[in-house]
Amino acid sequence: MTPAGAQPEFCTGCGRETGGHDHAACRRAATLDPPRYCPRCGRRMVVKVTPSQWTAECSRHGPPAPAPASP
Repeated sequence: MTPAGAQPEFCTGCGRETGGHDHAACRRAATLDPPRYCPRCGRRMVVKVTPSQWTAECSRHGPPAPAPASP
């Protein structure tokens, strides 16, 4: 559940809201797999995987923002 007026964030692995659920398995899978769900709306994205890269795009929001670099 998100606070009133705040935009919910969604897990890119399962599509559920990030608050209130354990997403440890989703985070582990994200190290190898492309995102499958839009982080802004939770809708399933169109994902194309090739041997050298992947692309993902939400029908409403376009491609997801790049993940921040790890320290």
